[in-house]
Amino acid sequence: MSYETVIGLEVHVQLQTRSKMFCGCPADYQYAPPNSRVCPVCLGLPGSLPVINRKAVEYTIMTGLALGCRIPEYSKFDRKNYPYPDLMKGYQISQYDLPLAEDGLLEIEVDGESRSVGVMRVHLEEDAAKLMHFPGEPGGPYSLVDVNRAGSPLMEVVSAPDMRSPEEARAYLVTLHSIMQYLGVSAGNMQDGNFRCDANVSIRLEGSQEFGTRTEIKNMNSFRSVYLALNHEVDRQKRILEDGGRITQETRGWIEERGVTVSQRSKEHAHDYRYFPEPDLPPLRIEKDWVDEIRSSLPELAGQRRGRFVEQYGLPLYDADLLTGSRAVAEYFEDSVSLGRASCDDLAAYSKNISNWILGDLSRLMNLENLSIGEVKVRPAHLAELQSLIDSGTLSNTMAKTVLEEAFVSGEQPGKIVKDKGLSQINDSSIVDSAVTQALADNPKAVADFIGGKETAAKFLVGQVMKITRGQAKPDLVQELVQAALETERDG
Repeated sequence: MSYETVIGLEVHVQLQTRSKMFCGCPADYQYAPPNSRVCPVCLGLPGSLPVINRKAVEYTIMTGLALGCRIPEYSKFDRKNYPYPDLMKGYQISQYDLPLAEDGLLEIEVDGESRSVGVMRVHLEEDAAKLMHFPGEPGGPYSLVDVNRAGSPLMEVVSAPDMRSPEEARAYLVTLHSIMQYLGVSAGNMQDGNFRCDANVSIRLEGSQEFGTRTEIKNMNSFRSVYLALNHEVDRQKRILEDGGRITQETRGWIEERGVTVSQRSKEHAHDYRYFPEPDLPPLRIEKDWVDEIRSSLPELAGQRRGRFVEQYGLPLYDADLLTGSRAVAEYFEDSVSLGRASCDDLAAYSKNISNWILGDLSRLMNLENLSIGEVKVRPAHLAELQSLIDSGTLSNTMAKTVLEEAFVSGEQPGKIVKDKGLSQINDSSIVDSAVTQALADNPKAVADFIGGKETAAKFLVGQVMKITRGQAKPDLVQELVQAALETERDG
């Protein structure tokens, strides 16, 4: 039998505000000592009252607008009741029937084809505290609670069940993550829990309009984890149905080390969260002028910038797509081009050279050291100067790679490295000619092979000349002089 996969995603995005959602505690809890970013509101103490963080509301509206959502005129916060130990109050302040944004669309691309995924709602809530579990030998297991994270502003983006493959789900997440980065509303680090995802997945017979029984998958902390977990779960559900079994509605956890999902708790019946309007917070009236002001402040997003990079800089679509995947990388590229474009005649060729450095050698060095573009010592001014040294003939591409590696470690300007290391390209014909004479004298067999019709022998001799000159001879000059010397030998 042929099955169709149905996937919906719930993405929780921790907002990058200075203070928490409903109090004045700093939101920089990540590296703070446990329980050092707390107050009576965070701790749910009697008599404490929440106050809405305006910036968090603004960030949520901004996200909704970027996703093409409708921003309702009215919104409100609700109490969502459940007695988990990571919620000291015994309830979470969230949003139920009147979210801040709804009915949007996110365009994704998979295998060169575009399609739309519905965004049902974008709402705002507070994050829970962090539970830490310990085996506690020999006295038995125990848990500790760090309240620092409690009350941090958490935005939830809920998709429609419109995705039909793990590939589409991954593309949705990558695109949404890019939008969060461009908007600047979240750090978006999945490993730190700033951007986390729960997936709802089911399968149904091809052509059926009825949804199958869905399972929810948690504990996924990377795009790769989401992709692998969904593939595993789809295969698991297919095997159950093909064996005549029945899918159980449940929450399952992804175990990265084993590559499997495991049952965590049953969800045969919807949990009664007993939502009701939060009595300590007033309803929100979202003024149209405020929404228009937020809309006018939206930055250029990845898709728009990608098209501009192709049009303005003449970049291939492949390069533009990679460069604009990250706002920081895109800005690094534009800064590098801007600093060097005054000295170049061909903007498209210069831009392509800068793109090659960023996507090639610089990315390789960054990956080796696990650094982001914002952490590297090679800044746009370094890259612009490096390309200028190549264009002026001071450096060959091979020598420039050496200079880049040195600058990556030391942070020094390429011009200073060239001067200190004596790395200037040799353009003097007499010096190169001397090296050519030496290479031919040291390799009589290669000369004989060339005379005998083996044209590739010339490439070997070019390499020998470059070796003699420690890679500093101008490559095209070397080729020219080697070819001339060999033809003289052949004609002689």
